[in-house]
Formats: sequence, structure tokens, C-alpha cells
Amino acid sequence: MMDKDMTEVLKKAEVLIEALPYIQRFNRKVIVVKYGGSAMSNEELQKNVIKDVTLLKLVGFKPIIVHGGGKEISRWVGKVGKEAEFVNGLRVTDEETMEIAEMVLSKVNKSLVTMVQELGVRAVGISGKDAGLLKVDRKYSDGRDIGFVGDIKEVNPDLLYDLLEKDFLPIVAPIGLDDNFQTYNINADDAACAIAKAVHAEKLAFLTDIEGIYKDINDKTSFMSRMKASEADKLIEDGFIGGGMLPKLANCTSAIRNGVNRVHILDGRIPHCLLLEIFTYHGVGTAILHDDDQNNDMPV
Repeated sequence: MMDKDMTEVLKKAEVLIEALPYIQRFNRKVIVVKYGGSAMSNEELQKNVIKDVTLLKLVGFKPIIVHGGGKEISRWVGKVGKEAEFVNGLRVTDEETMEIAEMVLSKVNKSLVTMVQELGVRAVGISGKDAGLLKVDRKYSDGRDIGFVGDIKEVNPDLLYDLLEKDFLPIVAPIGLDDNFQTYNINADDAACAIAKAVHAEKLAFLTDIEGIYKDINDKTSFMSRMKASEADKLIEDGFIGGGMLPKLANCTSAIRNGVNRVHILDGRIPHCLLLEIFTYHGVGTAILHDDDQNNDMPV
């Protein structure tokens, strides 16, 4: 009879074999990972995410990380005696808040670069200001001026392509410039979505603080592990989606309709959620697909 240790070893081998078709299918493909939420404020989860992305890089993916830093920005805004103010989920950003946001995002950016390099992968931290990556106009919320908040109007991905080609892992802070070279803070979801469209990413993965999409948030049996873009639109139209999930899901369907193959919404609080979603058949979050995607039996 096989001993317990050998059974455990064989289970590990099965996991590796299950990952093989996914590694083959997505080799040399670009994946954009939007990183934020609780996974960013917990050091252990932060290390797990970075390990996941580094592993994706080492097995042949071309990952790009786009990170937020909202909770850390709010903490520093509080330190200078200001109160964080939000309108429809967007931070009201005056000149002083913009200065703090850029400082904090730069600090977060370089700490992520350091973590990746500790694992033996070369990373480069940039912001949307570098090489004209993210050009913006001022964003208004329901007609209200909310300060230096950018609405992305153009993405110039040349720098990202150059970094990927030279085998670097780009890590992007969501800051951009307008036509007058004024600095603007950008919602990290918007930045990740715009970058994923511009580089025609195979996948866009959002690490969030929710398990994924429920048809009815009060009914845990209504979890949707896969859905077509049209189904997502219908959920929005029928009023099933609200709060911060609304713009996120709208970003997802917009990405799908603009060249991104699949979008994944994952719970960043689950250790190694990125690997579980990409390298196992059932995954752990919600995958949003093209309406004409027939590959239901293929790796997502």
C-alpha cells in the first residue's frame, strides 16, 4: 500500500500536470494584474501576490502590474490633518492631496519593485507620466469638478512593449499628465483597463476584496464562476450590481469588447488566488468571457 508521504507527492505532481495546458496556452501572452485592496495592506498577502506574478513571469507569461494605494493615501492625507473625501468612489483631489498621492504611490511602486527583485526577477517601476504612457483630461463626477482626477484619453504603450521585450516586469503607478503637463491621479481600475486594452492583453485580473460576482449578493448559491460580457451588462441594467462593483464590472465588459480576451475578478484576500484562477480548471473567482467564446472546456 502506498504510504501517506508518497500520496502527497503524487498529488503535487497532479497539480503540476493540471497546470501544463494553461502554461502552454498562455506562453508569451500579456496579462495585466490590477493590484489593490486588502491584499495590498497585509504584508503576507502582498508577498503571496508578488510570488504569484513572479511565477507567471518565470513560466512564460508577460505580466504587467498596475497598482493602487488608496488606503495608504488616505492614511497620509489624515496625517497632514485633512479628511479624505470621495464622490461616487473617486477621491476629491486638490493640489496638496495630489502631491501626497504621488509621493505615496511612488513609495508603494518601489516597494513592489523591491519585492519582485528579491525573488530573482527584474522589475521596473514607472508611472503613467513616463514616456507619455497615460494622457488624461480632467474627470468630472456627475458634472462636479473633483480636482486633479484624470480621465484617460490616450495610452502610449511603447515603453511597456520595450520593457516586456527586454524581459522586465513593468509595475505601473496610476498617475498621468494632461496636455499642459499637469499631474493627475487616476483610478487604478481605469488605468489597468486602459493599459490592458492598449497592449491587447490576453487576460486582465482584478484583485479585489470580494469573492467574485453574485447574481444576487444575498444568495451565496448565485455565485457566477463564468459569465459572458452580455450577462454582465444585463446584471448592471437590471440593478443587481451596485456600489464600487458597478464601475469595476463596466470596466471589465469594456475591456472584453476592446481586445482583451478574458477578465478575472478575484478575491485578493485568498492566498495565491491568481495561480488558482489561472492554472486550475474551476478557478476561485469570476471569469468574464466574450459572448462568442466557445472554449468552455478549455483553460480560462
